Amino acid sequence: MPALLSLWTSQFRSGSISIPKFTRYALAIMIFGGLFCSCKKNSSNSGGTTPPPPVKSNQHNSLITQHGDNYRTGWNSTETELNTTNVNKGKFGLILSLPVDDQIYSQPLVVGNLQVNGQSHNVLFIATVNNSVYAFDGDDGKLLWNNNFTASGMRVVQNTDMTGACDGSYADFSGHIGIVGTPVIDTVNKFIYFVARSTSPDGQTFLQQLHKVNIITGQDDIPPVNITASYSGTGDGSQNLVINFNPQKQNQRAALTLTNGNVIVTWSSHCDWGPYHGWVIGYDAASLNRQFVFNATPNDANGGIWESGQGTSVDDQGNLYITTGNGSIFYGGGDGIDYGESAVKLLVNGNSISVGSFFTPYNALYLNQNDLDFGSIGSLLIPHSNYFFTGAKDGSLFLLDKDNMGGYDSTANNVYQELNLGNPNANEHCQAAYFENANAGFVTLWSENDPLRVYPLVNNKLGNPVKSTIAGPVGQNGAMLSISSYGQHEGIIWATHAVAPADAEHDVSNGILRAINAANITQELWNSNLTPSDLLGKYAKFATPTIVNGKVYVATFSNKVQVYGLK
Repeated sequence: MPALLSLWTSQFRSGSISIPKFTRYALAIMIFGGLFCSCKKNSSNSGGTTPPPPVKSNQHNSLITQHGDNYRTGWNSTETELNTTNVNKGKFGLILSLPVDDQIYSQPLVVGNLQVNGQSHNVLFIATVNNSVYAFDGDDGKLLWNNNFTASGMRVVQNTDMTGACDGSYADFSGHIGIVGTPVIDTVNKFIYFVARSTSPDGQTFLQQLHKVNIITGQDDIPPVNITASYSGTGDGSQNLVINFNPQKQNQRAALTLTNGNVIVTWSSHCDWGPYHGWVIGYDAASLNRQFVFNATPNDANGGIWESGQGTSVDDQGNLYITTGNGSIFYGGGDGIDYGESAVKLLVNGNSISVGSFFTPYNALYLNQNDLDFGSIGSLLIPHSNYFFTGAKDGSLFLLDKDNMGGYDSTANNVYQELNLGNPNANEHCQAAYFENANAGFVTLWSENDPLRVYPLVNNKLGNPVKSTIAGPVGQNGAMLSISSYGQHEGIIWATHAVAPADAEHDVSNGILRAINAANITQELWNSNLTPSDLLGKYAKFATPTIVNGKVYVATFSNKVQVYGLK
C-alpha cells in the first residue's frame, strides 16, 4: 500500500457534486438554445468536429490572492468537480486558450459570481508584463474588459533597461518587465491592486505605480500612486544618511497582500544589481496613502524579498512574515536594525511597523558568499499552529516558532525544527504548499533537481518525507504547486515546471502541467504532454496554477492563458 494512502479517505463521499457527461452536454444545449452539438461541422470544412462549448460551472468560488490565502497554503479545499477519478486523459484536458498581449508572470485570479454588464460571471483576471490587465469569463472565455496601465507618455520597462544587471547580460526576464508580482483583489469593494512599471522613451526615468482598479469596469478608481520611499541609514546607496527607493533597480517580484485595510508590497532586485534593499511598504487600500515603510538592510546592502514570487504571509493577528536574501555586513540584527539572510516577523500598529521576532542561520556569511540565499523558497504559515515554514538555497528547511523564531547565534541554529534536502543541487527555487486529510497535515515542495516531497506534520513536527518517482524540474527553477480537494478528500497536487532538460532560470522553455494523486504521489493522474492538443506552451516561472470552479488556469510565456477542465 502506498505510504500516504492509509492517511487519505479512499472514497469521494456524499456531499460532493459530480456532473455526469450526458448532463453537462444537456446543460450546454439548454444554455445555448441548441445551437451547438457534438457533430457540428467545423467552419473550415476540414472535416473535423467542433467540441461542445465549455460548460458553466455550478461553483462560484473565488481565489483572490496568490496561493489562495494569506497563510500562502496553495490549498483549495472547496473543489467539487475535479477529483482523482475524472482527472485523466479521457475526461480532462485543455478546453480554452485565451490570448493576451505578452508574457504572464503572475498567478491567475478568479472572482466568482461577479456582476459585469448586468450578467453574472466567474471572472478570470490576468495581468501581463506589458502592463495590461484582462477580465475574462472564466467558464466560456469571453473577454469582458481589458486595459493597459503604462504611464502616459512612457513605455513599458524591458530587460535591456537593466543595464548593470548580470554585467549587462540580464536574462531573468526575456522582454518586458511591467506587472510582475501577482495582484490582489478586494471582493467586498470590488477592486484589484497591482504595481505597473514604466520608463521614459529614452530609458532614463523610471516609475513604479500602485493601481486600484475597479474589477467591474477596468478603470482606475483613483489616480495611481507613484511609489517613493526613504529610510534612515548608512547602507549601500545612502546619501546624507538616507536611503531612497530606486524604481529602476527595485524588482517588485513577490505577490501583493491585502490585510487589515492595507495593501502590502515588497521588493527584491534584478540579478543583485545594487544598490538595492529589501523594502516592505504598506498603503491604505482606500486612499492609496502610504502608511508604513520597512527596510531590511538600512545600514547594510541587499536583503531582497524573493520567495519565488510567493506573497507575504499574514497570521490571524495581522502580523507579517517575510524572508530576505543576501546581506553582506551585519547578520541577525547584529546592529539591531539589519536583517539580511533572515526570516522576519513584522508587527504593524497603525502607521508603524517593527520587528517582533527573527531568525538568521548561523552560516549566513557562507550563504551570502556562495549566493545560497535564505528565503529562495515560497514560505508559508502552517494553519492551526504557531509555525512558519521556510528554507534556503543550500537545501535547508526550517519550521520556526513564529513568536520566537530563534534569533542569531554564530555557532548554531536555535530553531524549533531544522531539516535538509540533502541535495546540494536542490536550491529551492520553488513554492511550498500545505494541505490536510482526515488524519494529518502535510507540507509539500518540489525543488529543482530533486523529487516531489510530502512531509507529514506529526505531533507538531515534520516527519520523514514521502518522495515521488515522477520526473521533475532541473536547472535552477523548481515546480510551482497548488492543491485541490473536496474538504479533506480527493486531493490532487497540481504542478507546473519547465520540461527537462530545459532550465527556466534564463531560458524561455516548454512547460508541463501535472496532476498527481496527493494520497499516492507516485501516481500521476494526468499531464499536459500526454496529448498534443493539451500542450501547455512556454512555462511561466514562479506563476502558480489556479484551481477553482472545476477549472485549472495556467499562465504561460506564450502570450496566452491555458484553461483545463472536464471535456
